[in-house]
Amino acid sequence: MKYLDAVRNAKSAFFATLAGRYEDKLRGPSGDVRMELRNAYTGSLEGAWERHNIVTLDASILLARLFRDNQEPPEGAFVLAVGSGDVGWNPLSPPAATNTQRALYAEITRKTFSSTQFIDTGGAPVARPTNVVDLTTTYTESEAVGPLVEMGIIGGNISSNLLVKNPVSPPNGPYNATVDLTTKETLANYLTFAVISKPATSTFSVTWRITF
Repeated sequence: MKYLDAVRNAKSAFFATLAGRYEDKLRGPSGDVRMELRNAYTGSLEGAWERHNIVTLDASILLARLFRDNQEPPEGAFVLAVGSGDVGWNPLSPPAATNTQRALYAEITRKTFSSTQFIDTGGAPVARPTNVVDLTTTYTESEAVGPLVEMGIIGGNISSNLLVKNPVSPPNGPYNATVDLTTKETLANYLTFAVISKPATSTFSVTWRITF
């Protein structure tokens, strides 16, 4: 009897694992974020974090547009924006991100990605296309200075002049699928996290890994 129970338990665990993997595939794209804060003068590591991000509902619209016409929208994943979060948040414990997010609450700055790279199943960069992409950028000493609590990837109809911003408003609320995103920026991925205070003596590097 103990042997049969062990076999049944093993089968149950096996099929549960398969079901979990299948459900993961059904969830669609996912993202993982790695962040590093380093002293700009010595290069010493001052902090490192890894987080799992939210892929927004608007990301599906952006992908559909890219599938339909590779000339429209003008940009896919174009910039990484960082901000200080919503007024009234506890910066040490901000609310979890939701997929209805459409813009940052209080953007501090944005920057284009310095590198984009396909990644193989072993986690190594490769030249051939895969279903995993690493997007990386680094904010220098004078950039993104302040309390960072939120960040997101923005593309779509975004201006190449990074001082020009045209987000969907409000940043979050009841999701309105009828908003015409051809006239707006598109927030595709979003993340909130306990505050990271970035001083003017440090660099802040972010690698956002998207798995499709």
